[in-house]
Amino acid sequence: MKISMLLLFPHHHFLRSLSKTSFQNYQFIFHSGTHFGSGFPCTQPLNSVGLFRAKWMLPSCGFKRKLGMQTTVKLHTEGLSDKEGRFVNKLYAGLIQGQRASLAECITLVESTHSRKRELAQVLLQMVLNYHREQEQLNQGKPLAFRVGLSGPPGAGKSTFIECLGKMLTENGHKISVLAVDPSSSTSGGSLLGDKTRMIELSKDMNAYIRPSPTRGTLGGVTRTTKEAILLCEGGGYDIILIETVGVGQSEFAVADMVDMFVLLLPPAGGDELQGIKRGIIEMADLVAITKADGDLVVPARRIQAEYTSALKLLRKRSKVWRPKVVRISAKTGEGITEMWDRMKEFQDLMLASHELIARRRKQQKVWMWNLIQESVLERFRNCSAVKDQIPFLEEKVASGDLSPGLAADILLKAFKI
Repeated sequence: MKISMLLLFPHHHFLRSLSKTSFQNYQFIFHSGTHFGSGFPCTQPLNSVGLFRAKWMLPSCGFKRKLGMQTTVKLHTEGLSDKEGRFVNKLYAGLIQGQRASLAECITLVESTHSRKRELAQVLLQMVLNYHREQEQLNQGKPLAFRVGLSGPPGAGKSTFIECLGKMLTENGHKISVLAVDPSSSTSGGSLLGDKTRMIELSKDMNAYIRPSPTRGTLGGVTRTTKEAILLCEGGGYDIILIETVGVGQSEFAVADMVDMFVLLLPPAGGDELQGIKRGIIEMADLVAITKADGDLVVPARRIQAEYTSALKLLRKRSKVWRPKVVRISAKTGEGITEMWDRMKEFQDLMLASHELIARRRKQQKVWMWNLIQESVLERFRNCSAVKDQIPFLEEKVASGDLSPGLAADILLKAFKI
């Protein structure tokens, strides 16, 4: 389906690029109430689908070089069968009504690697995104949920802490969603998905939803669809989203690029902690929690807290209004959990008041878009017939030393056409 438009004045470069593109699943609606600078638009229906031909009458002196129109990209269901349309509408209706089964089915659809199901997932996500935007406007532009990323080395007590914090929050009237990411085996591709078994009490709570997901080899311990799962959970009415990740590594930056607050959990033992944890992860942390601070580990926990408090003072501040803090907690006794939540709420309030939270989310959206583009391009590259046929031969040549990796890469890239 081609989009033809009457194009005038400096904004025509943007619209012309749209007019040359074939959109099978998208319709573009240019709202008649929007303006470019001091200009005024006139719209005329193009056809029954709901597309518009737009003509702007703009005095050149009043035009400012910014895109001032509001463009709504709507995913329409014309390409779906009646059965698929009913299926998507049923999931959407159940999700916004707060049905846990519908939320689970929505996340399963989004996580699917089947091409047709991916298309259905995108239709569903656009519907949820529109609903999400409307709800935020009713909430005076403030975010509907508080997104918190939790990371730490294996055995730090992340799952135990989440259960203790989650039970406290649900008792206070919050709805909490836990996206627990488990590492997949590089050999078999399987994953234990055992986090839910370590949160027995929380998993029984009707105001809590726990969703374990395999990484499938994704860097950073975050699945490709974690961002979409966050959106679905917020659409389902959950106001606190906790993302528990695989562990600590340089690629854990992916976690910080999708949450409002990044919390690092560390055990009180393990040798020289400052050398054991990568500097990059400490720099990303908004809050550091020393876990298991009870019994014989109270003294080591105090020492580690002092070390990290000193170390954080040497790092560059990420925020103008917040300096990362170090706290001691014990999920076993419950000590420090309430104080830690107070710190987290203090962070949220300060970031909202300074508008840094909104700015961070907008930046994250752009970063996530480019992450998805990179993954999609790599997937298309691997599945391209011209490339796929040459990969085994070139891999063998590179492995035997007959061909340099750089030259082999150049050959494959030249054969690749998007």
